[in-house]
Amino acid sequence: MKHIIIGNGPAGVIAAEALRRLDPESEIVLIGDEDEPPYSRMAIPYLLTGMIKEAGTHLRKDKGHYQNLGIELVRARAEKVDAKARRVKLSNKKQLGYDRLLVASGAHPIRLDIPGIDLPNVHPCWTLEDARKIAAKAKRGARVTQIGAGFIGCIILQALAARGVKLTVVEMGDRMVPRMMTPKAGGLIRQWVESKGVRVHVNARVKAIEKNGKAMRVKLAKGEALDCDLVIAAAGVRPNVDFLKGSGVKCGDGILVDNRMQTSVKNIYAAGDVTETAGFHSGKPELNAIQPNAADQARIAAANMAGRDAAMQGALAINVLDTIGLVSSSFGEWQGVKGGDGVELVDPERYRYLSLQFDGDVLVGATCLGWTEHVGVLRGLIQGRVKLGRWKEKLKHDPTQFMAAYLGSAQKAA
Repeated sequence: MKHIIIGNGPAGVIAAEALRRLDPESEIVLIGDEDEPPYSRMAIPYLLTGMIKEAGTHLRKDKGHYQNLGIELVRARAEKVDAKARRVKLSNKKQLGYDRLLVASGAHPIRLDIPGIDLPNVHPCWTLEDARKIAAKAKRGARVTQIGAGFIGCIILQALAARGVKLTVVEMGDRMVPRMMTPKAGGLIRQWVESKGVRVHVNARVKAIEKNGKAMRVKLAKGEALDCDLVIAAAGVRPNVDFLKGSGVKCGDGILVDNRMQTSVKNIYAAGDVTETAGFHSGKPELNAIQPNAADQARIAAANMAGRDAAMQGALAINVLDTIGLVSSSFGEWQGVKGGDGVELVDPERYRYLSLQFDGDVLVGATCLGWTEHVGVLRGLIQGRVKLGRWKEKLKHDPTQFMAAYLGSAQKAA
């Protein structure tokens, strides 16, 4: 049996290791298209802050790790999948046959359709090579404009602020982290980062990027111009699926998979940021590009590739973010559901916020800002679909009692 895995990020590595445990004799090939050992993109901000060296981004620190497990590393880009012949064509002109294939090809930064986006001092922050270029230019006191204040943008923001740059952030949405935070919570995050010296423009669109002598000028649609030395494009990502054209693998925005991580083509599976999986609550295909889900999907895909029988419950939104020291999190249907109700607690002076969303007497979503203690139980209540009974009204009166509700509901269930 030969297993090929396209993509050597966290999902690919976890799947390869799980396959080896479950299938000690099979051949395993792990393909990555960067000239780097398998590494975590989520570690790049820590590299930019100086908290870790490049080796600290590597997913496995032992140089002999993959060799010892009998996992072959191939550095090339997958260009085409021939599902009928069960072959993968690579950028190095080689073709590899497989019995079972896992696509864990991840995502790529969205290329904004803006004049000047290809100028030398405009960079995404997605790869180690991007990080090297940014580190060389984002010196203390440098003027930096960042496009995008979503989840990834705020992680980069944290690293840039730690480098001591003069940072301005431009966000198209009406608040920071609009796909993770409610309007009030996103507004509080904006107030927080502005109090730390970061300028923030919301409801703003970049019209063009131009050279301004040795520097740059970012022109906004409303007429303002931002002079800077470096531009970071952090406006989101899209799944890497182009190489699957003609393969028969069905895609929406990402690869459509069932709860076994099987694609529309037999013996081809997918996991991680490239997939559209059934949402935990909606049951409908959703892009949910977060590492905990990617890890779960990788293990489930590996189990099924090895002949076991494993299934996902559904992808649950789990977002935790540290923005210059202010910790925020959101779980599940944090924006609420049709026919549901909720409660909101706002303490702007202390940058604390809590929102709980219910469907009947079941907690389906939560948003927290400035709360760190015991917030994991909110995920537990949501993922366990716990019937709160009388605890729902207590939480609507005082949402801070979620730990008591968790313990009380557990005792009732016992």
